Amino acid sequence: MTQPIAVLTGDIIDSRRIDDSQHLHGVLDDALDRLASHHGGRYERFRGDGFQLAVPHAEAALEIAVALRAYLIMHGKTRRWDARVAVAIGQDAWQPDTALAAADGPVFVTSGQCLDALDDDAHLALSLVDAPEDAGLDLLIRYVDELIEGWSRHAAEIIHLRLWHDESQQALAERLGIRQPSVHKRLRTARWTLLADTLAFFRSRLATEGPSS
Repeated sequence: MTQPIAVLTGDIIDSRRIDDSQHLHGVLDDALDRLASHHGGRYERFRGDGFQLAVPHAEAALEIAVALRAYLIMHGKTRRWDARVAVAIGQDAWQPDTALAAADGPVFVTSGQCLDALDDDAHLALSLVDAPEDAGLDLLIRYVDELIEGWSRHAAEIIHLRLWHDESQQALAERLGIRQPSVHKRLRTARWTLLADTLAFFRSRLATEGPSS
């Protein structure tokens, strides 16, 4: 029995230029562990700054990628921290209790190939293994990538909080210890409304990658 899964393969951008690699890897592990737990998936790290995360809820794939990158960016204090992430969606018999190192289905292979194919200016990719290429989806992915590239640490932090906590701006302000107008400004600067609509579109679109046996 197969199911639609999402596989995210990535690595840290310019990791060799980051002095505090131990702290960076700790932050990366925290993000991956939380995302894997929340979405019922599994992650593994390899080659120091490389990682792979698989989740059985394919519709959440882009949101996971955005949350991961936001978490890294908000923690990069002296230098920007970020990651390249390639997302593949497809049918696979993989289950969360199975090690990723043993997984070699098309969706896993495609995710790795997409990461290798990313050019220097692109840090996000999406591939639907069992669907034809879609120029519209590719364009939206480019838009999301450019949006993330423009985030400051404060913008990434407010997006991270908003993704995890569906609550009022006043509640977010209390979490951050700042005033509500400042939260409003940060959300607007980070283009939260457009991002939220885009993520909702992808949730709906990816949910159509339905199960098969």
